[in-house]
Amino acid sequence: MTLVKFNNDKKVNGYSTFNELFDSFFKDNYVNDKILSSVPMVNISETKDHFHLELAAPGMKKDDFKISLDKDVLKIVADVKSKDEIEGKKLNRQEFNYGSFVRSFNLPDLIDHSKIEATYVDGILNISIAKKEEAKFQTRDIAIN
Repeated sequence: MTLVKFNNDKKVNGYSTFNELFDSFFKDNYVNDKILSSVPMVNISETKDHFHLELAAPGMKKDDFKISLDKDVLKIVADVKSKDEIEGKKLNRQEFNYGSFVRSFNLPDLIDHSKIEATYVDGILNISIAKKEEAKFQTRDIAIN
């Protein structure tokens, strides 16, 4: 690996400018990765009868999640305590991201509130949300007059 030092002449009297300090902080991959990894990514798809949410949350257990529905807002909460000691060993560096997160989704009026199911398999939280009968895709051929 080769380290390359850039000299962009953004210094005033030998010191970095305020903007340069902010730019370097917010463009730092470590900071950006930490911000993005604090909330799990989600895939949302739709079939004829259901909406499907897939939330990537590896390393958790199904008991770590709490899913609630308040009117038309689906709320997913997870709270995982980090471990400072594992099997009598003190951690010197911990990069695993164990923490809390909350994701909320506004659901459309066309869902059936009584038919929401969730499973957690292989690090993916799957939520299936059924549509009301009148909201399901209805296909038919239309004659041209």
